[in-house]
This record gives sequence, C-alpha cells and structure tokens, in this order.
Amino acid sequence: MAQGAGEPPSGPFPLPIQAKGGVRREAVPTGHVRGRHCFLFDVDEDLGRGLDLRMRMVARPLVAARVHEISAGEFDLVPLLAQLRHGLGLLLIDGVVALDVQVGDRTASELVGSGDLLAPWVSDDDVILLASETFSRALVTTKIAVLDEEFAARIRPWPQIVYELLRRAVRRTMELNVHRAATCHPRADARIALLLWHLAERWGRVEPGGILVPVPLTHRLIGQLVGAERPSVSHALGRLSSAGLVTRRPDGLVLHGTAAHHIACLVERAEEEQEEDQAG
Repeated sequence: MAQGAGEPPSGPFPLPIQAKGGVRREAVPTGHVRGRHCFLFDVDEDLGRGLDLRMRMVARPLVAARVHEISAGEFDLVPLLAQLRHGLGLLLIDGVVALDVQVGDRTASELVGSGDLLAPWVSDDDVILLASETFSRALVTTKIAVLDEEFAARIRPWPQIVYELLRRAVRRTMELNVHRAATCHPRADARIALLLWHLAERWGRVEPGGILVPVPLTHRLIGQLVGAERPSVSHALGRLSSAGLVTRRPDGLVLHGTAAHHIACLVERAEEEQEEDQAG
C-alpha cells in the first residue's frame, strides 16, 4: 500500500515503542518547538576528528542537523525515523536510552548513549520469521539529532564524517559482543559485576571511594541487561554489597576495587560455596 505524505514508513523498525495502553507517546521536545538546528561539531567534537582545523571551519556551518530533546520516560522514535528518508540515522547527542527487545515473554535490553547512531535495520522486503518488538526509554533527558537525506548530501565533500559514523556503528557492535560475553556467566552476581564494569568504561566517573556509574539502573533494567529475574538481581546486588564490591547511592552504583579484584572475589566465593555444598 502506498504511504501518504508525512506518514512514517511501514515497520518493522529497530526502535518502535508502544506506551502503556497501546497509545504512542510521540518523541517531541520540551516547549512548543519540535526541534532546533545545531552545529554538530559544537556538541560532538569527535565527529570531525578526521578533518584538520581549516576544513572543520569550512564544514561547520554545513554539518548541522535538527536536534530534538526528549524527556525521561518511554517515547516513540518512529516519527523521527520517518524524517530520515534516505538519511544516515539518528545521532544521540546527549543522554542514555534503553532499547528493550521483546521476543515472546522475554525482554533483553541494550543501553545506547552519546555518539551512538540509530537507524532502521530492516526493509519491507526482508523476511521476518521470529517476531519481536522493540521499546525505547530515555533514562535521562536525551538529545537526538536527525541526520536526514539533506544532511547526507551536505556532508558529501567530507567522507571522514561518514567514516566516523561507520566507526561508531562498528564500535556499538563490538560493545554488544563484550556485553554478551560478560553476561554469559552462570552466576547472577558475576554477570552483574561484569556488566557494571563494562558500563563503567563508558559512563563511569572515578571518585575517592570508587568508580561511580551515574546511570539510573533499576533492578528490572539490570535484569533485562543480564538475563535475570528481578528477585535474583536483588539477591545478587545484596551479595555484592555485603562483599564490599558494589554499593548504591542516590546518583548511581559505585564499584569498589578493580575488575580483576571483583572476579577474584566472586571466583573465591563460588569455590567456597561449592566446597560447603560438597561437605554438606
């Protein structure tokens, strides 16, 4: 069926979401303006890392895109995807978004943040055998730039920018592989500890008492990130806290020690429990 002007492309997309009750909450910015143009080099310096100073100055006024500000909570990215047409994607300028992929009655999550590129991953011609649905939630106020078809045409003289976006897409794939490996451990506390160290590489902040991960991680979200039920997450976090490895603060979770120290402590505890079970 032909689509009307201004209608979102037919799905499926990597980022559709339906809010509770089946009603979509459109991804609109705060205030009355739907979005404002921004010079991307001013908010994302690494985007022009392949250009020298002179070329950056020449390119700066053309490397601009409409940026939407999204408040924390569930939201619908389909209207933004519809603006892409044959563009490059949606570039996260600031904030953190949880992408929740549901297959059957199970949900797995991925966290994306500043610098990540999101785009439709399938077309109408693709054959989908395993049904899935993806929901998106802004964990904090988030800014998203629409790199549409006109943007792609404007930056054509500078392929270094496209290369940088491609590098980030590859980086996201590799980070997902690390995420998968870290969450393959049979013990929930080990999976959570390794996940937190993985997140700390990107969002962590070194403080006198340890490394703070200032991301609002609920027990439900942690469970969807590591493949565990919420009660198991609560129990595992309690074990990590009693061992002095992880503590919770109002502004996030704090990691104490090093990743190697965490692994050694968890392995030692697992061996002790195994010996106790054999003795019993």
